[in-house]
Amino acid sequence: MGQLEGKTAVVTGGGTGIGLATAVRFAAEGAYVFIIGRRKTELDGAVETIGADRAMAVAGDITEAADLDRLYDAVRARGMGLDVLFANAAAGAFVPLDQVTEEHFDQVFGVNVRGTLFTVQKALPLLNDGASVILNASTAADQGIEAFGTYAASKAAIRSFARTWSNELKGRGIRVNAVSPGGVETPGFADIFGGGEAAAAVGKNFAATVAKGRMGRPEEVAATVAFLASDQSSFIVGANIYVDGGENQI
Repeated sequence: MGQLEGKTAVVTGGGTGIGLATAVRFAAEGAYVFIIGRRKTELDGAVETIGADRAMAVAGDITEAADLDRLYDAVRARGMGLDVLFANAAAGAFVPLDQVTEEHFDQVFGVNVRGTLFTVQKALPLLNDGASVILNASTAADQGIEAFGTYAASKAAIRSFARTWSNELKGRGIRVNAVSPGGVETPGFADIFGGGEAAAAVGKNFAATVAKGRMGRPEEVAATVAFLASDQSSFIVGANIYVDGGENQI
């Protein structure tokens, strides 16, 4: 039996990258997984990868209340409540302070902060007592990377949510924790850094600065999220676990 046998889980941004790797890991540990993302083609491929008997995909955007309602209607229809929520979906781009527009700010905070808040809020009636909520933060929240201020600030808000919501939900035994990945080889990482050779160069430079000497793998973040989702982490509440190869530690 897996560590999540018989559990029901939701993963936002579950079509690719860390979200997909986590959904695969949850299913391997025995959970039934609902995933949501904006691109139906990616979601269809994700369900095929996970296994159609272990997953259901809902095409939608976490910034849209109606899409979140459709996601949780599907969870509700299964009739087993919700045991694990990984609020993973995020957006980011490099824009220096003097070039930040209202549109850029609204997009990043709309997905990362507003979207995460309502993803969790709308899940509350479905969350079973003792459930685990994991939020995807970032090492960027602790750094002063040039032109990445909007994204970093949004991820600092995520870290704060983990603390506050842990207090608010402790009466139901619901644990809220965060993970902070460093540089991880995902399509999202490549997109932020321009893709192709540009992204590869950034990845190479990053790898040279961390103790592990390489980029992280989505499966490594997924393993940490699965740990936080399971009873193995039953005494971990409000924490932020770095999955960064030592980037922010040494």
